[in-house]
Amino acid sequence: MPSARVNGVEIAYSESGAGFPLVWCHEFAGSMESWAPQVHYFSRYYRVITYNARGYPPSEVPDDPAAYSQDIAVEDLYGLLRHLGIQQAYVGGLSMGGSLTLHFGIRHPEMAKALIIAAAGSGSTNPDEFRATSRALAARLDAEGSAAMREYSLGPSRVQLKRKDPSGWQEFADLLAQHSPKGSALTQRGVQIGRPPIFVWQEQMRALQLPTLILCGDEDEACIEPSLFMKRHIAHSGLAFFPQSGHGINLEEPDLFNRLCAQFLHAVENGKWT
Repeated sequence: MPSARVNGVEIAYSESGAGFPLVWCHEFAGSMESWAPQVHYFSRYYRVITYNARGYPPSEVPDDPAAYSQDIAVEDLYGLLRHLGIQQAYVGGLSMGGSLTLHFGIRHPEMAKALIIAAAGSGSTNPDEFRATSRALAARLDAEGSAAMREYSLGPSRVQLKRKDPSGWQEFADLLAQHSPKGSALTQRGVQIGRPPIFVWQEQMRALQLPTLILCGDEDEACIEPSLFMKRHIAHSGLAFFPQSGHGINLEEPDLFNRLCAQFLHAVENGKWT
């Protein structure tokens, strides 16, 4: 697997297809493998790039807690695109990757032709509770290793995948168990706990002029209000809710996810996204 020296660390990545670049940024519980349904579909039309964030092998796992933050993650993506010679791309992400996508668009709008923000904003409506839960998960990862992820994979916004697609959920859980406990704990402390609630970025969202598609499961309680907030404050945005769906909507409903994203990208390309 190729890797790039980016922002002081090695970042592993994968490319499929040819055409205009489309990059997908994974969630806390995911990795580049989480985007397989999207890679299979979109690589027919685009140069699709997926990668593992720092802390997710085979990308490097720095020991220093200060090496993990949302700001650093934004600059990692910026550096990876520059390494690949990409001047502009469609940028999409889910959950932690969705928040990264939003902030990449805010900080580097010249490099993003459009944004796809899925299942973003966890912890915004209940920041104290979210941070306490994240600290507890990080402590369990330190103490128990990958076994701590079993309960996480059965959380209230994950059971929808298990109900709809048991084998898909098992694949998700098996991949999650292979994550670096150290990298996951450091990501929890530095990225998840460290990022402010999405509501504090209202003015930056109002200034954002990029075409933006916002996606959310209607049973993903932590992300419903943040999704509505983004829709209200990002001028060129559209919002779609997935019925009876939880957090990992790209895996729960891959056909619907791909169709909505494809329609969005086609509208952008044809000047039809208002």
